[in-house]
Amino acid sequence: ASDLASAKDLIGHLAPGSMLLADKGYDANDLRAAVAERNAWANIPPKRNRKDPICFSRHLYKARNLVERFFNKIKHFRRIATRFDKTAENFLAAVKLASIRIWLRGYESTA
Repeated sequence: ASDLASAKDLIGHLAPGSMLLADKGYDANDLRAAVAERNAWANIPPKRNRKDPICFSRHLYKARNLVERFFNKIKHFRRIATRFDKTAENFLAAVKLASIRIWLRGYESTA
């Protein structure tokens, strides 16, 4: 089954006025309608076989790349990739520590 089937359940807490960034796999009229019901905006690139034109901003879609790259970097930490922690609090703490290490890498001195 595709991720599109459970996407409506995942956007239940989408705040009004927010934006959903997703890839072409989530381009479906019923998902766009569910996002619009929550007074949010879906910035999803249209599939090639879409008949009706859809409003889509390439400039805003580029921000999705930053999120994807962050998840790729954070998966390099074994503790996070394999979910060693039993509780959600400990896992969140490990994610925060890994995020700090990734952020600090960008500010290391090269001298």
